[in-house]
Amino acid sequence: MTTTWEIETLESGLRVVTTPVSTAQSVSVNVFVGVGSRAEKPRTNGLSHYLEHMMFKGTDRRPTSIHIAEAIEGAGGVLNAYTSQEVTCYWNQVPFDKLTLAMDVLADMMLHAKIEQEEVDRERTVVQQEIRRAYDQPSAWASHLLSEASFGDQPLGWPVAGTLETVEEMNRDDLTNHISTWYVPENMVLSVAGNTTHAEVVAAARDLFGGLTGEAPPPVSTATDGTPERNVIVEARDITQSNMAISLRALSRTDPDRYALLILNAILGRGMSSRLFKEVRERRGLAYAIGSGVTRYNDTGTLSISAGVSPEDVSEATKVIKAELMKLVDEPVGEAEMTKARDYSIGSFRLSLETPMALAQRTGELLLMLGEIEPIDDVVAKIGAITAADVQRVAKRLFRNDNLSMSLVGPGADEATLAAVLAA
Repeated sequence: MTTTWEIETLESGLRVVTTPVSTAQSVSVNVFVGVGSRAEKPRTNGLSHYLEHMMFKGTDRRPTSIHIAEAIEGAGGVLNAYTSQEVTCYWNQVPFDKLTLAMDVLADMMLHAKIEQEEVDRERTVVQQEIRRAYDQPSAWASHLLSEASFGDQPLGWPVAGTLETVEEMNRDDLTNHISTWYVPENMVLSVAGNTTHAEVVAAARDLFGGLTGEAPPPVSTATDGTPERNVIVEARDITQSNMAISLRALSRTDPDRYALLILNAILGRGMSSRLFKEVRERRGLAYAIGSGVTRYNDTGTLSISAGVSPEDVSEATKVIKAELMKLVDEPVGEAEMTKARDYSIGSFRLSLETPMALAQRTGELLLMLGEIEPIDDVVAKIGAITAADVQRVAKRLFRNDNLSMSLVGPGADEATLAAVLAA
């Protein structure tokens, strides 16, 4: 069955996309805003995430966060939000007969959030506790440090949630200015999927989101090229495991090689039959968990590898991981492994789109960031057409000594030692 969607741009400039799923018992309503941490300044690092919290703190009609939560949860639904480097998304999922309520709650938040000073001050410590929680999770903190090791002192190298210090200094004017600058129709997408129709969604959107106004937002600066001078960051801690991560600058959302990179990543580090899992865990017993992943931004991206190893095994694990990277440069992947990787990638892509929530997330983000939605069958065809030569070409493009960064949280190594291992 082919999944289809319909798109309409309202008079205000707000884009609405609907993905009907007639057999679903739910609808997922998502509001995407094209702003995240990479649009921030050093003083306001973490502002997009802070505002994400504040948008739930009450409107004139629903004065507190409890009123907002009870409106959705009282209908049997769930609600939440997230902030990334380039996107802020507010979402809820409700039984299909509660669609109008779900859209009303999100529209009320987008248009009438009060952002009261008392709530700003109260939420400040909540956001700071979220930052502290990430610090207390070594693997999460290694990921944070990896961004800095990969991008240095520019927005993509900063933490999405900011720091304790930047959050402490933010004020109500920062938050309200952020809304007026970025929460404007041209920079937002309403994406709905589930048991509904496009006509029903558009009619409700015109009624509920009609008050959205504002001019087009300013451009966001592009990422600077090259690996930072400090491309290895170690934070020594007296814990029993070394949490390590390796990153390579990779491909943007629109790079023609992006599907070849998906196959390369599947071969390298997705699943228990991937090369890293077999070599690092099964053959050498160096780690319990190891894997790789791809992140794409508008103008760049990363391929990252993470693992937890014993302190005495850090250097060996780093050498083994790098050797696996270089094998993909030096040797074409065999056809049996290519077939498995293509089937795995196509299968996991299809399985990731089983729910209305997943469909709404995909269509909303693609429409916001790219201005169009690539048909699912087209993606499947492009993944299926990737060859071993394509994978090797991308490996040669990315896997270079001058394109490696690394972070480590725990005992076992210093920055100079690891930098030497990466450069060998």
